[in-house]
Amino acid sequence: MTFGRAVAGALVVALAGCAAASPAPELTAAASAEQLRPEVLAEQPHDTTAFTQGLELADGVLYEGTGREGRSQLRELDPDTGAVRRAVPLPGSLFGEGITVVDDRIWQLTWQDGVALEWDRASLTLLREVPVDGEGWGLCRDGDRLVRSDGTDLLRFHDPATFAETGSVPVTLAGEPVRQLNELECVDGQVWANVWRTDRIVRIDPADGRVTAVVDAAGLLDPAQRAGTDVLNGIAALGGGEYLLTGKLWPTTFRVRFVPRTG
Repeated sequence: MTFGRAVAGALVVALAGCAAASPAPELTAAASAEQLRPEVLAEQPHDTTAFTQGLELADGVLYEGTGREGRSQLRELDPDTGAVRRAVPLPGSLFGEGITVVDDRIWQLTWQDGVALEWDRASLTLLREVPVDGEGWGLCRDGDRLVRSDGTDLLRFHDPATFAETGSVPVTLAGEPVRQLNELECVDGQVWANVWRTDRIVRIDPADGRVTAVVDAAGLLDPAQRAGTDVLNGIAALGGGEYLLTGKLWPTTFRVRFVPRTG
């Protein structure tokens, strides 16, 4: 995969604000959690109109779900350039959230509309709407189940065929709840989650909900780029320990690997 010019460097701590939001959780260092940072390998353009809610690479195709009432979309992107290949709108005023690929289908959450959308992956045609209790934030596939976040400290599990809820687990760091879990990416039996209104990503063991690593991703955008953007939100695993990271209305998508944070 080619991504424009390669860049590298350490990142500094900062927090992203969001209007009308409750206080973000305090993610303090804990002996039980690795402290990581993203090492930037390369970057590519990202559509600054995309209110990114979900990002996933499957079979060489990058999919993005975007939000906002009346402007939400499901998109297929060129993974090398970030260019939009295809985009379809969500019905009516549905507010799109996280996405995940399940074989020949794509599931997409909605925020407070009480439904999940099942799309045909090949044609990007909507197949059905399925009722969901509570809010939809992030979504990923962990083997034979789906994992959903709803803005609380819970990860909720769903059947990938019917979307029926099958259980849940509370997420904790050093015994304290970690709330406002947002976009999710399932990788090798672990769940990576953006924490809303912060530049933090946490790695969660879904077996017991423990946070096993905290990624400080502050400083990916310089102050000039940050103007007019919203929060960090969007994680796509590329394999080989590499990931794509972007955010809502961000001008750039970064290819990174997570390395130990020092100092």
